[in-house]
Amino acid sequence: MKPTYESPIIKKLNAGMMNKFGSRTEYTPVKFIDNVAVADLMDQYGSPLFVISEKTIRQNYQKAVKAFKMRYPKVQFAWSYKTNYLDAVCQVFHQEGSWAEVVSGFEYQKALRNGVPGNLIIFNGPDKSKEDLMMAIENRSLIHIDHFDELFMLVEILEEKKDMKARVAIRINMDTGVYPQWDRFGFNYENGQAWNAIVKIIAQEKLQLEGLHCHIGTYMLTANAYVVAAHKMCELALAYANTTGKNIKYLDMGGGFCSSNTLKGSYLQGSDIIPTFNDYAEAITNTILQFGFRPDKLPLLILETGRALIDEAGYLLGTVLATKRLADGRRATILDTGVNILFTSFWYNHRVSPAQDFTLHAEETALYGPLCMNIDSIRESIILPILKKDDRIVIHEVGAYNMTQWMQFITLRPNVVMIDTSEKVHIIRKQETINTVVDCEIVPEHLK
Repeated sequence: MKPTYESPIIKKLNAGMMNKFGSRTEYTPVKFIDNVAVADLMDQYGSPLFVISEKTIRQNYQKAVKAFKMRYPKVQFAWSYKTNYLDAVCQVFHQEGSWAEVVSGFEYQKALRNGVPGNLIIFNGPDKSKEDLMMAIENRSLIHIDHFDELFMLVEILEEKKDMKARVAIRINMDTGVYPQWDRFGFNYENGQAWNAIVKIIAQEKLQLEGLHCHIGTYMLTANAYVVAAHKMCELALAYANTTGKNIKYLDMGGGFCSSNTLKGSYLQGSDIIPTFNDYAEAITNTILQFGFRPDKLPLLILETGRALIDEAGYLLGTVLATKRLADGRRATILDTGVNILFTSFWYNHRVSPAQDFTLHAEETALYGPLCMNIDSIRESIILPILKKDDRIVIHEVGAYNMTQWMQFITLRPNVVMIDTSEKVHIIRKQETINTVVDCEIVPEHLK
């Protein structure tokens, strides 16, 4: 039997160290970001320095939205605040039409301060206090229930608030063939817990079940996992409709899409192996469209994409403090950028580029930060041109999680600037000073 014909495709290959043409030996200095000179940025705003490209954020967002809207009629993105909750970054996403997705009372208040209407805030996470839930109910936000204790607390709150109802969804965890399974959050699909939660909500007149939510994992290298997840979500939505005669308004497929960063231990560069927005969109939308919903009853599709939209827009600029030889003869380069501000270096092999011209000689190098801790390693091994004291470097794709998970440890956190679409530079977070830290401290009188 003749095999089924498939059209050939052309896919860009940028595999790192080795490919069929041999080892890669060329390097390109990165002297400009969005046509703004790296040297000028560092001279004016210091080192280390985070740089955010507004143009890249908008381009990535529009590319992702297009991938889904070309395939499905009702799509809404909600910006994941935990990925990067600097106000300027969030405002770019909101200008592009994104709702807010938050996982704490702190993030919820940040979204309100950014002018996001309460009914366009999705409240996720396992830690919602009674005060948080009351705030979300009053603002008509979408509350994604994570566990039964939260469900019961909501019921108690609504008994006190006689004239109010809560708009809710449940978070569902499930087996999608990717392990370890993310079953810490939400209600399990396979053991019937998710349906049990739905039945309990149906029985509560003051709980309006509007949606179903899942977040199956992070950095999902197979789009097929979303096929499994979407199918199980649709099954629950259909069971709800058959039971109540009402329709689920939305399916929230969460996040987890990959950026093109390279995971530690990966042989190929991230950009060679990650699915595209089109791959993810095809997997999710085909599953929902083919499930059997009537065209006029299709649920709204919500995406909480974070990392894939912002990673590429972030850069960390740094300076070489010193060079030395390790005991095994390898070259070591010490930078002023440590793991305290580059948290993602624990799981990514970040791409690093010199920011000035260099000699043609390259050598295996270990890149360390300035902290007095042995774990302060930016790259255990990387082939780089010879760098000397006061040379400058650019670390790529650092927009996700570093500006929310960073720590004030040994050194103070640096300036963050944004280059707008007109190539004008703005400080969007000031560097810390000694007062940033000590103003929160209180010394007892007997120790003064």
